[in-house]
Amino acid sequence: MANRERGVVTPYRKPINLNIGLIIFSIIFIYIIIGVFMFFTSKHVIGYEVNTGALSESNIYTGIALREELTVSVNGAGYINYFAREGEHVAVGDLVYTLDETGSLLDYLEESSENASFSDKDYSEIRSEITNFQHSFKSVEFKQLYDFQYRIKGTALKLSNFNMLQNMDGTISGNTVAVNFCKSTIPGVVIYNLDGYENLTQETIHKDMFEQKKYKKNDLLGNELVAMGDAAYKLVTSEYWSVIIPIDSKRAKELVEEKYVQVKFLDKQYYSWAAVTSFEKDKDTYLKLDFNNSMIAFADKRFLELEIISNQKKGLKIPKSAIIEKEFYLIPKDYVVKGGMKSRDGVMRETYKEDGSKSTSFVETTIYSETETDYYVDGDMFEIGDQIVKPNSTQQYAISRKGTLVGVYNINKGYADFKEITILYSNNEYSIVKSNTIYGLSVYDHIVLDAESVKADDFIYE
Repeated sequence: MANRERGVVTPYRKPINLNIGLIIFSIIFIYIIIGVFMFFTSKHVIGYEVNTGALSESNIYTGIALREELTVSVNGAGYINYFAREGEHVAVGDLVYTLDETGSLLDYLEESSENASFSDKDYSEIRSEITNFQHSFKSVEFKQLYDFQYRIKGTALKLSNFNMLQNMDGTISGNTVAVNFCKSTIPGVVIYNLDGYENLTQETIHKDMFEQKKYKKNDLLGNELVAMGDAAYKLVTSEYWSVIIPIDSKRAKELVEEKYVQVKFLDKQYYSWAAVTSFEKDKDTYLKLDFNNSMIAFADKRFLELEIISNQKKGLKIPKSAIIEKEFYLIPKDYVVKGGMKSRDGVMRETYKEDGSKSTSFVETTIYSETETDYYVDGDMFEIGDQIVKPNSTQQYAISRKGTLVGVYNINKGYADFKEITILYSNNEYSIVKSNTIYGLSVYDHIVLDAESVKADDFIYE
């Protein structure tokens, strides 16, 4: 009342109004600025998650077939006509071909061919020839088309002759036809072509023979005039045969270690097992696949396209760009001791004080690998010549020896931590490494994709 009478006015203080929204926005803005700054000033690393897998390597090769082949010569002169089916086994005494001295049999066969008909089995054989040609034909090798033309013509003639042979006995005996019936004197699989590789062996093979453009095959056709000593047909006399393929020496060594491999013949999608050996000639390496079956299925083919199905090595699949070599010091296991606040691995290093007296201190070390006698420890923790003391002893060891480990940088903990790896197999892009090793990697670990982009113990921002 007194103040009011005296005219004194008390000023009114406004309450402080905090704009919570503005404060939150400011904090977010500052955070974004810091994040952008760190993004442009920090080293960015691309990570890779480790998973199990296997390497897919091309195991498709083209090889030359080696067989026990015998070329049978004509024992007379005249027109030759074949009656044994190509690719079939003939026994001793089976009719293979006839030799017509006058050509009268040829006239008879031409007349009879007008009424000749093929059986379902005959048509199946012709269809098989056509199907095989479709699968193997390559437009860059147009010569195959002419080979197919001669082959299909020869197959049709042989089938026709074989069918008409069943009705010839009475006809020939009632006519003046001078025909020699030539039968097989040894068992084997009949083939009606020659290519000059009949006597080819492992010792006589050479690199140029694998160039198919230079390969020439002479098909033996029926109804042709032949002279004494000309080739009549070819016999494959053994079920044991081989395929020789040129190959990289490293890959050959791996396959030889398996001793036996499964082979897929791409032409007929046929599988078989083969014994594996290798040899070298003129500085080239060759793989030899020995088979004891399925010869008859490929007896008429010299070049075979096949796939080797070898044992696949499985493990952790990592890019080769992630692999790096790093040097470490080697320290005898006897000198490593547990110590420090957390009882971790380390060594007792001896140093000198300013007054010249000796002092030992515990130096914690990370072990990256081991041998029977030594540990691999970080090279950044020591210098050559540092003295370490053996626990409970006066023996000392001067650090000097170094060793190299192959590994990757693990970034699970946010920094580049070297981990040793054991490589099982590699190709041009990836390596398969052993999993769950003491100092190595496990499935789902994250590693640096490009090992050259970081250094050990770098903090990583992905």
